Amino acid sequence: MRYEGDIYRPPSEAYSYLVQVTIGCSHNKCTFCNMFKAKRFRVRPVEEVIEDLEAARKYYSRVGRIFLCDGDALCLKTDKLIVILDKIKELFPECERVGIYGRSNDILRKTDEELRELVNHGLGIVYIGAESGSNQVLQMINKGATREEILESVKKCEDNGLPTSVTFISGMGGKALWKEHAVETGTMISEMGASYVGLLTLMVSPDAPIYEDIKSGAFEVLSGEEVVAETHLLLESVGEWKSDRPCVFRSNHASNYVSLRGNLPEEKDRMLKQLETAMNNIGLLKDERFRML
Repeated sequence: MRYEGDIYRPPSEAYSYLVQVTIGCSHNKCTFCNMFKAKRFRVRPVEEVIEDLEAARKYYSRVGRIFLCDGDALCLKTDKLIVILDKIKELFPECERVGIYGRSNDILRKTDEELRELVNHGLGIVYIGAESGSNQVLQMINKGATREEILESVKKCEDNGLPTSVTFISGMGGKALWKEHAVETGTMISEMGASYVGLLTLMVSPDAPIYEDIKSGAFEVLSGEEVVAETHLLLESVGEWKSDRPCVFRSNHASNYVSLRGNLPEEKDRMLKQLETAMNNIGLLKDERFRML
């Protein structure tokens, strides 16, 4: 098993076997992100991936889940992904789920038939970093995707039997755009029909491009109390539910000031009350020392 550089995975893949299908991120221009800045993007030869899978089979007695890294492994051509998925099924018959990161543009380039084929060959979930429902914020952070494209990509996956886990970031609009970010993200959650939604809170590394804007004052980071107020407005903005299935909502990442767990839309009011309790008693907010990743 070989790894290049730092390896990142979603929190829910903490106990998964991680295998690099790509190195780095094909976009790698988001201003808040430093995860793949030290890597030059490339696709690993399928033969190398197969070798790593075979080595893992010899090393691990049981593998319950597998996650395909790096930043957007779904950019691979479908036939290459199918070869990898089929080898996983052959080597790890006990594997319950295969997950992958995917950018909305990668998803939109695939046909409905391709997505269904990936599901049939064992792909179980795709993680999409939406970050914000606001086009203004998405443009500001150089996301490389619009609200409309992200919405379409989530619906396309879900309609073809591929569950999505979509991540948003509290504080991503800064003080200037916090209301815009909250309202547009809330309405987007109610429109897109994702199986899972995760809410993180902005934490910026000094080597992320946005750090210079923070130092200069061009981007003002929200305080803990402001993040909680923003999250409250976000949940308030979750409106008429457009899907026939509920969404598992989590805001219990190490970066979050208040931990929230519930299903949308039915547990929206309970989570709003939890936030209101925290807003009236800031001592309940997680101390900054415990937000270190």
